[in-house]
Amino acid sequence: MNRVVALGQKKGTSLDWIARYGHMERKNPTLITRRQAVASLATLATGTILRPSSVLAYASSDSKTRFAVLGDFGTGGSDEFAVAAQMLQEHKQSDFEFVLTVGDNIYPNGNAKYFAKHFEEPFAGLLEKRVKFYAVLGNHDVEEGRKDQCDYPLFNMGGSSYYSISRGNGLIDFFMLDSTDFGAGQANWLENGLRNSRAVWKIVALHHPIYSSGKKHGSSVAVRKTLEPMLTKYQVQVVFAGHDHVYERLKLQAGIQHFVTGAGGKMRRGDIDLKSTLRATSYDEDNSFMLIEVDERQMIFKSINEKGLTVDSGIIKQSTSLVSQARFA
Repeated sequence: MNRVVALGQKKGTSLDWIARYGHMERKNPTLITRRQAVASLATLATGTILRPSSVLAYASSDSKTRFAVLGDFGTGGSDEFAVAAQMLQEHKQSDFEFVLTVGDNIYPNGNAKYFAKHFEEPFAGLLEKRVKFYAVLGNHDVEEGRKDQCDYPLFNMGGSSYYSISRGNGLIDFFMLDSTDFGAGQANWLENGLRNSRAVWKIVALHHPIYSSGKKHGSSVAVRKTLEPMLTKYQVQVVFAGHDHVYERLKLQAGIQHFVTGAGGKMRRGDIDLKSTLRATSYDEDNSFMLIEVDERQMIFKSINEKGLTVDSGIIKQSTSLVSQARFA
């Protein structure tokens, strides 16, 4: 039982890094066209509409967790460098602690020989500031790089294609899934993890979106059939995915807010089906990434393009009853 308010607006080598950092832990918005931005208001449950100034500038607070989300980025090309540069600029203005990647981290096939040029060089600025990246695997990653990426210290996967991380002293549990091979073992692991979680926020990250209005791929129905019953049963609030090379905020599905953020370096212009009944708002005109700020009461989100324009933003308000449940369970 949450509420979302959205205010849309557009417009060295691996060993060197590991040796230096161990396991590792531009923005002047302008007026834009209607086509460039689609604003919408989606209601999760009853509540009060919020329009805080903090949507565009986060205030500093020890009780908040800040992170970025990025997908389908690892090309080594100019678009990836532009996104990485904008992420670094955002970090300088109001630092975030880590980055979730939602797959297709290393093109063309995930092989370790591309790690330096397709990841370490574009994101050198953030790595130097010891911003950690937590990765999930995409379809391109597993062509030749499943083991390479699972074992890669800078992706912090701990040798496994699926894992969980916790932040904020019980504030958030992240469940990082392998949607390229979502079998019974992983499903059992996930159900046990969700059942035992006492976090205020339960967030899932995976590559294949179970809901998407992308023309190229669209919704991954097979994964949805297995995954969605667990998400609803254990009150997961937010799911981040990639695969379709666009940004999309979906309408609520079974009470859950889904995001597709797969435009980190290979944006697919015009790939959103604007007639889709799933779509709340979308952006497929430039590369982009997301910034998230979470506390016990709400999640503030924004999607930012490589030029620094906020293309979508809003707030997901947490249920008071769920906060109490999580804190005192």
